Amino acid sequence: MTIDPTAFVPHRYRSACGRLELFARIYPGEGPTLLLMHGLTRNSADFEPLARHLAGRYRLIVPDQRGRGLSDHDANPGNYRPDIYSADMFALLDGLSVDKVTLIGTSMGGLMAMMMAAMQPDRISAIALNDIGPRLEPAGLARIQGYVGPGAAFADWAEAAARCAAINAEAFPGFTAEDWLAFARRTCREDGDGAVRFAYDPAIAGSIGGDEPGTIPPDLWPLWDALSATPVLVVRGALSDLLSPATVAEMARRHDGPFAHVEVPSRGHAPLLDEPAALDAIEHWLRGLPDGSI
Repeated sequence: MTIDPTAFVPHRYRSACGRLELFARIYPGEGPTLLLMHGLTRNSADFEPLARHLAGRYRLIVPDQRGRGLSDHDANPGNYRPDIYSADMFALLDGLSVDKVTLIGTSMGGLMAMMMAAMQPDRISAIALNDIGPRLEPAGLARIQGYVGPGAAFADWAEAAARCAAINAEAFPGFTAEDWLAFARRTCREDGDGAVRFAYDPAIAGSIGGDEPGTIPPDLWPLWDALSATPVLVVRGALSDLLSPATVAEMARRHDGPFAHVEVPSRGHAPLLDEPAALDAIEHWLRGLPDGSI
């Protein structure tokens, strides 16, 4: 069977609370099912580069978390947090009759992966974490807090691409104007009036920092320790300001199960996962998972 790796089936489903309509892309594939979860300000389009390589050989489920992409915004910004997103993911899997799944999570999506494994460990076969771990460096958190939130619309896609470059240039040295335009088209949306905006609810800004429960639980090491026997791959951008080499080393030391790690050259937070080093590591890791784990 020939499958177009860029084609996906739109899928709409109800949130775990039943109040919101959420969206996911389903990329058909003959192999096992992978759930791909994006970062704080991103959406399902963030995985287009990786999907081009994996679709057809794996069934990919790639959701927009509430408040992102084509999913409904939540009227209560206090619901923008990983435990609620994780419950939405189980609602998505239940609706698709997926009993067991391998998770690939970028940044916030990786926090969700660790949380999902703690919530329903028997359903999570293996986890790949993209530039995220149990300790988050303050410099990276401060940078993210500095750009998330309300902002003026962009006049056109060129202006949106320039803004994406201004925010992320240190993480993607060597990107061309064409690369930044592609990045913007995955990260932003065009409204009916032609204005271009980031494809997320600005209210998600309240989920990082402050005293209320939000995107970042206060102590993530218990979540990591609970994954002791779960096969894990950690992808780190060599220039990352959020995940340090020392944290990756401590993750390896505390992990009893299969553990693999790769650093992606010339990438900060977070790799796109189509870089040769990242893609080779993911392909090798998926092929090497124990029989039945995916």
